[in-house]
Amino acid sequence: MEYQARVEGPYTVIALAGEVDLHYSPQAREQILHHLGEQKNLLVDLSMVNYIDSSGVASLVEGYQLARKTGLAFGLVGVSEAVLQVLQLARLDKVFPIHASASERIVSDEQA
Repeated sequence: MEYQARVEGPYTVIALAGEVDLHYSPQAREQILHHLGEQKNLLVDLSMVNYIDSSGVASLVEGYQLARKTGLAFGLVGVSEAVLQVLQLARLDKVFPIHASASERIVSDEQA
């Protein structure tokens, strides 16, 4: 798994790539919690993730819960088909805010 962080509008965007599995999910979790710990709104870009397992999903859930607890915004963007299927099986596609891109999320926020 690879990751890059960038700032886009009021969000830090963490772009993950590759497999987010038992071996790599601790790195994803660390990045998610690190940026939320710095009190930054966070979007996780999953467009380049070709596989995610339950440990990867657990990292996303933990980030979502921490964001809600601390009053920060959290969402998923560019969710790949492989990841979307896993989220749908767990019915988490109804829990996570999911947008096609970070810019779509920012426009959505501005319209709200």
